[in-house]
Amino acid sequence: MKKTDYLELGHFTDEYMDVLNSFELPKEQSQFTSLPSNYKEIREGQYRIVILNHKVPVGFFLLHSTDRVKDYSDNPQAMLLTALSINHAEQGKGYAKQSMLLLRSFVTVEFPNCNEIVLAVNQKNKPAQQLYLTVGFQDTGVRKMGPIGEQYIMNLLL
Repeated sequence: MKKTDYLELGHFTDEYMDVLNSFELPKEQSQFTSLPSNYKEIREGQYRIVILNHKVPVGFFLLHSTDRVKDYSDNPQAMLLTALSINHAEQGKGYAKQSMLLLRSFVTVEFPNCNEIVLAVNQKNKPAQQLYLTVGFQDTGVRKMGPIGEQYIMNLLL
């Protein structure tokens, strides 16, 4: 686990399930991401990561080392980040930014073979684009069509 004064990233365990299942997002956010409750079953190569504030889940995301990564990067050591969400009741406290600032060191320790994190962000999702740019992700210039429009492919080199 990697942490700051109050926030840390950790691997999912069943003890977090009830809190994660209670997460809610407003409609304008839920169109761009998925709630943790949608990931009760995961495939090999998918890792549920929990954002914890004083050991209590406030956010969630998935890291993938599956073949799906190839849709976003030619790098065999890249991982794909998806489904980042902060529970609506916990938003506005800087948790998304702080957790993404912890990402580099967390992945370096937990997934030492990974040297790049890639993600897709919808062109309409300006707050997420700004977040990722602020924490060091770069726009790769690659564009993909997603279910609700064009997506920008961004990466963070480790």
